[in-house]
Amino acid sequence: MSRGPVPTIPGEGGCVARLLARDPFGGLLPLSWGQVTAMAVDPGPVTLIAPYRASVGETRDRLRAELALDWPDPGRATGSGEAALLSVGPGRALLVGVPAPDLPGAAVIDQSDGVAVVAVSGADARAVLARLVPLDLDPVAFGEGSVAATLVGHMTATLWARGEALRIVGMRSMARSLVHELERAARNVAAREAMRNR
Repeated sequence: MSRGPVPTIPGEGGCVARLLARDPFGGLLPLSWGQVTAMAVDPGPVTLIAPYRASVGETRDRLRAELALDWPDPGRATGSGEAALLSVGPGRALLVGVPAPDLPGAAVIDQSDGVAVVAVSGADARAVLARLVPLDLDPVAFGEGSVAATLVGHMTATLWARGEALRIVGMRSMARSLVHELERAARNVAAREAMRNR
């Protein structure tokens, strides 16, 4: 079954397919269930930064000088406004919101097209995520600026407490599954609340 000609762009010695920007959630968001809302977030550029052992200090100094971002402590994020640096493992951080500066002393890997970000907010947001995430999500334990590389349902993701929402930075290829998991957990929490209020 043909859908017609594929749009192309002239390239070196031929043509290449013109890629279309698509919503990673396939139009499934925003959604609300009970007292929970899930919204797609455009994080801007997302870059994994892993300083080489001999250049850790130099890389941290460059990030501070060029972006005014300190290297995050384990399980934390630094930054405010549009730019943030999230600790995602030993010696690794995700730079979110701004392009990475030149960092010759680090492995710098653009993740922008490979991630999908959803912000989960509302009175029952933590109760919903508690059904999916093996973490203590009490605001005292996982408050503003907390970050964890974890499981969300059956998927690996990074959970980040930012503002009024908990953001999930997951793999783009699993975005629809993430919405399905969130919807199922939110419906269960809403049903439990309805039973309590009878």
